[in-house]
Amino acid sequence: MRAIFESLFDVCYLIFVITIGILIIRKAKGNKEYTLFGAMAVVLGAGDSFHLVPRVLALCTTGMESYTAALGFGKLVTSITMTLFYVMLYYVWRIHTRAKGQEGLTWTVWILAIVRIALCLFPQNDWFSAVEPLSWGIYRNIPFAILGIVMIVLFYKSDGKNPESPFHWLWFAIVLSFGFYIPVVLFAQKIPAVGLLMIPKTCAYVWIVWMGWKALNRWLKHQA
Repeated sequence: MRAIFESLFDVCYLIFVITIGILIIRKAKGNKEYTLFGAMAVVLGAGDSFHLVPRVLALCTTGMESYTAALGFGKLVTSITMTLFYVMLYYVWRIHTRAKGQEGLTWTVWILAIVRIALCLFPQNDWFSAVEPLSWGIYRNIPFAILGIVMIVLFYKSDGKNPESPFHWLWFAIVLSFGFYIPVVLFAQKIPAVGLLMIPKTCAYVWIVWMGWKALNRWLKHQA
């Protein structure tokens, strides 16, 4: 039963975020903010598919043990594309707020992203093993968590206090995503049931994509 539910959830998630991302790009009419937001959603879905498609196949066939290498490679790809997702979100924020300058902030975002991706590429992560070292799971997620905090603060300051903004709750969606993700990193190996927190974590990203869709449609309404 769990295999069926999780597989359906994963497939629906991938179809939703990629489809909405493409629709946002097509309807953006060249608007940089929404074109970038749509591309961000496509990167999110496409990257996650490298992990979720093998996971669905494993759940519906011979089990995780038969797909260890594919799942490990998928986790590596997803780790990189999730980092790119937040870099793209940073530039969405810059366009959205018409931010000027702030080179220090931009450098911080890029340094955190590069360090995160570099740490993901170290062989010590042992991606293709059935049991990955917890220590490296923590190392590579430290810059990622800091990057997430930066985005939480930026969107809270720009939109969190404005209930009329379509991105009013975006900062909170990021909080939820990390709130569900961190326990998985720390405890899922010893307590496998904790891995179920990836479902609400994924829902938080669906919420972010949905905010972009609603923001686009509000903008299109004003353009009409």
